[in-house]
Amino acid sequence: MTASESPTLLLRRVRPYGEGAPVDVLIRDGHIAAIGPDAGADISSDVEIQDLDGAVLLPGFVDLHTHLREPGREDTETISTGSAAAALGGYTAVFAMANTQPAQDNQTVTDSVWRIGREVGLCDVHPVGAVTLGLKGEQLTEMGQMADGAAKVRIFSDDGMCVYDPLIMRRALEYSAGLGVLIAQHAEEPRLTRGAVAHEGPNAARLGLTGWPRSAEESIVARDAILARDAGARVHICHASTTGTVELLKWAKGQDISITAEVTPHHLLLDDSRLETYDGVYRVNPPLREAHDTLALREALVSGVIDCVATDHAPHAAQEKCCEFAAARPGMLGLETALPIVAALLVETGDMTWRDLARVMSTRPAEIAGLTDQGRPIEVGEPANLAVVDPDSPWTVIGDELASLSANTPYEGMTFAARVVGTVYRGRMTSRDGKVLA
Repeated sequence: MTASESPTLLLRRVRPYGEGAPVDVLIRDGHIAAIGPDAGADISSDVEIQDLDGAVLLPGFVDLHTHLREPGREDTETISTGSAAAALGGYTAVFAMANTQPAQDNQTVTDSVWRIGREVGLCDVHPVGAVTLGLKGEQLTEMGQMADGAAKVRIFSDDGMCVYDPLIMRRALEYSAGLGVLIAQHAEEPRLTRGAVAHEGPNAARLGLTGWPRSAEESIVARDAILARDAGARVHICHASTTGTVELLKWAKGQDISITAEVTPHHLLLDDSRLETYDGVYRVNPPLREAHDTLALREALVSGVIDCVATDHAPHAAQEKCCEFAAARPGMLGLETALPIVAALLVETGDMTWRDLARVMSTRPAEIAGLTDQGRPIEVGEPANLAVVDPDSPWTVIGDELASLSANTPYEGMTFAARVVGTVYRGRMTSRDGKVLA
């Protein structure tokens, strides 16, 4: 459904950014038409009305890092099921990573992902183009063709693999600067992580798991900051996970290097003490670090050293997780649980306001990606891409009840206070009270 076909929608009794008394928000033709206690005073009988009982209204969330698995692994996720999970999580735009089968390393594949996302129509699905052919790190893709295609690809990444060759990365950054696109780096020096499955530290040593050092991430972050400086390009660090990465980001930003970074909800909440059970659900790349890393990441997100939250939503089949820890596929679900986790860690503790949360989950990621119709202020005339949050709606995570085709959530059985209770995408309600609306 296009914006011009969207119904007129009235959101009754919402609090934009959780501030002030509840107001009504009238949405017409995909845009916010009026805000105020009498915004719906003169509506006609054919207006869709949603009474939201004082819930918090935020700009719709933008995820720079989602794995939708299509094409190639539709047994674990599809663009349709991933979009449904996004809608339930308050997301109105997601960026689908390139490590599909075949990889999103050419215009044919990226345009196909874009078109399927449009047909599903639950959120904007932006394909991420691969930096190198087959994600092998050897030959650059035709980034210009993908950027000029129907999908208008604006982010390129070999996520899942690091662009480890410094010359290849330098050339990618140089080309990206000319194209006005962004390179997002999976920071992992592969020669330091051969056989590694867990954070290199006391817990991994005691459990007999091969360790993954912080230096594998930090060495690439430092290198790529310098390469971006010399290329006059932008670089984005995927799933920052260490205290050292935070310090490197502070340094690089202090040097006016165009570097941004994201952090995942699981790296904000979980640490490597979870590995005691050898449960494959906790295997992730980069690995869960130590408790002091989680604290440093939270502080960096609050201060703006880390720019935004990204889910790294990574569905896997049951047999890929219910196995020996070292054989488990790395990755966790994240789209439906991101808001509750960030709210619990930072809003409920008083470290962030709801407006701050909107900055790191909506406004800033939209700016990084160059989206002009997402992450916008809640004001008259702005596109109606919105998330509705009930800050006091306790719910318990059950993997089998999530919208994803997979159930590999590390939060199984955890209870959170806040929950997304509605999502508005281009003026149309796409989810309400835990259900996806057609």
